Amino acid sequence: MKRKKIAIVIAALLLLVSGGIYFYYGFLFKEARHIESEVPDFSIAATKLITDYNSNPDKANLRYLNKTVEITGNVTKETDSVIILENTVFCLFTQKTKDKLINKQVKVKGKCIGYDELFQEVKLDQCTIIKQNN
Repeated sequence: MKRKKIAIVIAALLLLVSGGIYFYYGFLFKEARHIESEVPDFSIAATKLITDYNSNPDKANLRYLNKTVEITGNVTKETDSVIILENTVFCLFTQKTKDKLINKQVKVKGKCIGYDELFQEVKLDQCTIIKQNN
């Protein structure tokens, strides 16, 4: 009878530990977000986004950080997989951009990953072009 109680306690502990490990790794390694298919939380101009960050970075982080945003602005710099809007919003793309976008008005969707105080830029990653105007 005593062995049966010990076996039940050991089985319960193993079950509890196994469940804890499962939930820990489930939350730790959850599936990546697909920003391209998400509905944006905000749709704003690049100049408004940088104004919000310059006026109150903590408040802007609460509002925009890790959110899906659509940003509209003029492309002032570009490389293969990066464009910069209005000299202030850094947009990192998952793939190389095919079109030349310099000096064009674009709408970009991406995830806001914060403000870089050194370069005074708001950073977005997982970006895609939603719309471009000539």
